[in-house]
Amino acid sequence: MRVVLAEDLFLLRDGLVRMLEAYDFEVLAAVETGPELTKAFAELEPDVAVVDVRLPPSHTDEGLQCALAARRDRPGLPVLVLSQHVEQLYARELLADGNGGIGYLLKDRVFDADQFIDAVRRVAAGGTAMDPQVIQQLLSRRAQDKPIGQLTPREREVMELMAQGRSNAAIASQLVVTERAVSKHTSNIFGKLGLPVSDDDNRRVLAVIAYLDRGQQ
Repeated sequence: MRVVLAEDLFLLRDGLVRMLEAYDFEVLAAVETGPELTKAFAELEPDVAVVDVRLPPSHTDEGLQCALAARRDRPGLPVLVLSQHVEQLYARELLADGNGGIGYLLKDRVFDADQFIDAVRRVAAGGTAMDPQVIQQLLSRRAQDKPIGQLTPREREVMELMAQGRSNAAIASQLVVTERAVSKHTSNIFGKLGLPVSDDDNRRVLAVIAYLDRGQQ
């Protein structure tokens, strides 16, 4: 699997390269600036990109802007974002277009190699890998609004796990309930949000985030 990596801190970038290569990924480029990332996207065809949000020269949202531009040129390009912070506007924009795998992990909450590698593989395969804190912040922006406010506490738990890219079976295991119960909660959630029910994990997550994105407009 071919990867483009963007991270401005040398030690972290070198560590990520070594980790990816240890798990049989081919790192096509490991860059530290926005212009270098733009060039890598233009010249290479990665299966997935792992991108820090804040890159030189601006140290603001350079990495995310490059990733969004690359996805406009190549719709569906899988992107896994690594950040110290939740950039809500861009997280919603990445999720809401409905094409390709997307992930958003917070650096200080990646606790082991298996967690990170699983996220890269899931995103490359077209799925989602969202840190729970990212989802909670996206949802909390409308927590008091209808129809989000109509969800029960258990339905909110289920929706947050769905948004992490979890299957019904994984959600059932996490919450110690049956898959049938999860399926019922999922149907209730989509009914209250006015969204079509789907068995496609990625599509249903994108639908929820797209709904939240529309609510901010």
